[in-house]
Amino acid sequence: MPQSQKLISFTVQKHPSLIAMKKTTFLFILFLSLVMSNCSGQKDQPHNNPDPAASHPVRAEILAEGLENPWSMAFLPDGRILIAERPGRLRVFADNELKEQEIEGLPPVWPNGQGGLLDIVLHPDFETNQLVYLAYASQENGLGNTTIARAMLEGNSLSKPEVLFRGHPLTAAEYHFGCRIVFDSMNHFYFPIGDRGVMENAQLLANHNGKVMRLHDDGSVPADNPFVGQEGAKPEIWTYGHRNIQGMTLHPSTGILWTHEHGPKGGDEINIEIKGANYGWPLVSFGINYNGTILTNDTTLPGMIDPLHYWVPSIAPCGMAFVTSDKYPNWKGNLLVGALAGQQIQRLVLNASNKVVHTEILFKDMARFRDIHQGPDGYLYVLTEGPGLFFRVVAE
Repeated sequence: MPQSQKLISFTVQKHPSLIAMKKTTFLFILFLSLVMSNCSGQKDQPHNNPDPAASHPVRAEILAEGLENPWSMAFLPDGRILIAERPGRLRVFADNELKEQEIEGLPPVWPNGQGGLLDIVLHPDFETNQLVYLAYASQENGLGNTTIARAMLEGNSLSKPEVLFRGHPLTAAEYHFGCRIVFDSMNHFYFPIGDRGVMENAQLLANHNGKVMRLHDDGSVPADNPFVGQEGAKPEIWTYGHRNIQGMTLHPSTGILWTHEHGPKGGDEINIEIKGANYGWPLVSFGINYNGTILTNDTTLPGMIDPLHYWVPSIAPCGMAFVTSDKYPNWKGNLLVGALAGQQIQRLVLNASNKVVHTEILFKDMARFRDIHQGPDGYLYVLTEGPGLFFRVVAE
């Protein structure tokens, strides 16, 4: 599969409200990498863009600083932007500034290691029902797992909270909580939970760990979920065999759910989620154990879905978004993936067969990238940690 990769230059520019209308620009000069050789020998179908490498010089317009482990964002119809911080705060960005006052009325959040307040999304009919959905870690007597709740946003507070789902089993583990929430066109919502550090759980249908779940918007189980009625299986499960999904989005044309997840040492993956499918963890992987020992000799097995794309070494992907905006004409149809350990955003160019034919590294070494969304205005918005920034991507 012919695939090329390059690094580009970029600038970072603080929003005028942060610097009293004075610009401060930091230029990072990056390098072109070697073009990767053809590894399959097969001819790919052409991409809509005749030049997959066509890109834009970009700058990061910093909108807010000082965020603590920001995890996700949601765009309100009134122009406000909600930003979730993992320790358990829901912040508001409005009128070009991060407000001091937080959203009140959040459910009790368990800030345990990688857990805490994670994703926040609006119901597709938010303008009529005011419903906000939250993914967060909760606990009982020091043991916990990922929880999904919804509440009504009224002014600057949440009311009528309702817990829709709690993951089981409960554990004291501090890692692999998932979690993203994505609604489809039928108002089902999907969300993942990681294996919670017990990799074997991902292959067992009697628990929620290492799975993607699918529910109606009221938290009830759709009758057409793949394991409804199967003895010993959790009916909420949509797919299984996952390690720790940190990015999830719908394809803008097909409406199909795409995800990416962390591998161990190597083997981060992008997957297209297929009803009832097994994605192999830990029986198959392109990664190894953290101590360097072999986890499995298999990268594919019958009956298991191979990744669409994988990374070795790991980049620790987090957040993902398809670009559909005219603000970035050379990027339309591309997939953007943030990276924590890799400290970058990768732009992935896909051909008609969903093969990655070109990648570009953006904002290298700027921060740990946690979330990416295309806003209602067509701009791409990004959250980072270390430092905790909220910025808009502007094409020059």
